[in-house]
Amino acid sequence: MAEDPPRRYPQTIGGVIFLGVVAIVGIGIGIIVAGPWRTGLTWMGAGMLVGAAARAVLSEHGAGMLRVRRRWADVLMLTVAGVALIVLAIIVPEQPL
Repeated sequence: MAEDPPRRYPQTIGGVIFLGVVAIVGIGIGIIVAGPWRTGLTWMGAGMLVGAAARAVLSEHGAGMLRVRRRWADVLMLTVAGVALIVLAIIVPEQPL
């Protein structure tokens, strides 16, 4: 008997949110490539903060692909990265051309 083909879609809500976070970060990178880097960094930071919030509220099973380490470690790392990107976008001074 032949095996069923592997599933090609996320099995948990955390997997769907993970793909959304990746999409938001990808949009941020696209914005950076297009020119307004501050806006792009803000998008990337916001995406990371969405991931941190989702990891904080979802169960261990429901977190899916957002679950890499213990909950507090995942939330802490995503929060620090998201806040750092947003702060970087705010505090870096304008450079003359």
